[in-house]
Amino acid sequence: MMARDRVHELETYERDGFVCLESFVTADWLSRLNAAMERLIDESRTAAPGDWRFDPEPDHTADDPRLRRINTPVDLDPTFAEFALDGPATDLAVDMLGPNVRFHHSKLNIKWSGGGEEVKWHQDIQFWPHTDFSPLTIGIYLNEVDDQMGPMGIVPGSHRGELFDLRADDGSWAGAIRDEDLDRADTATAVYLKGPAGSATVHNCCAIHGSAPNTSPRMRPLLLQTYSRADSYPLLGVGTNGKISSSAHSLVRGAAPDRITVGGRTMPAAPDWYKGKYTSIFAQQQGPDS
Repeated sequence: MMARDRVHELETYERDGFVCLESFVTADWLSRLNAAMERLIDESRTAAPGDWRFDPEPDHTADDPRLRRINTPVDLDPTFAEFALDGPATDLAVDMLGPNVRFHHSKLNIKWSGGGEEVKWHQDIQFWPHTDFSPLTIGIYLNEVDDQMGPMGIVPGSHRGELFDLRADDGSWAGAIRDEDLDRADTATAVYLKGPAGSATVHNCCAIHGSAPNTSPRMRPLLLQTYSRADSYPLLGVGTNGKISSSAHSLVRGAAPDRITVGGRTMPAAPDWYKGKYTSIFAQQQGPDS
């Protein structure tokens, strides 16, 4: 693999809201990730209906598995956990976000061969709002991806533009930009990210993106993991922030900040007591011997 120009990658990402790195993952990592995926696909053959690990297409069967997604792969196989929490994906997140990085979630969108479903135009941040717009998603193509396979398309510069309503006209959550808004979203200018197996895509949480159905005879597995700066926090009580991996919100590189910025105002913040002990304000103010 050729030496990477990290400065150029970051400049491209900040300008366009995305960057594509061909053959980012080594052959060894690619082999390990594909083997882990195949193990989980095999498990899906006998999974009970409604098994939270798998999102099957309607015609999925034990003899002919057809999955749309494997949920939270970091919780299902140590290979995915190593890759996302302290491996190449984490390294790339640090390159894009800086030394202090927080993990949010992972998923494996498979888009099966011969008609694997489209992903309509959308932005990510509405699904899992944070206190800022630093979150980004790193995707890894586990197979070579060409035009027939429904590569991800992203609208350049859209990460700095309008945040669209992803609800249907009746107010229900559709998860996609409304048809009448697509001209304003400028989807005709989308750039489609193709490349050999092991290529990485990086896109900002506000970037407009989507993909067509996979009409090829080959699967298009895209391993996705989302990170943010360490001082960016998910807002609980909205979207999928409370329904994700056991590794969600964990600090994967660097140090936790002691300040937080919300609405342009920065304040000192209390420690994270989520997994620690907290008694009361009285004990904190009076000290441990009170």
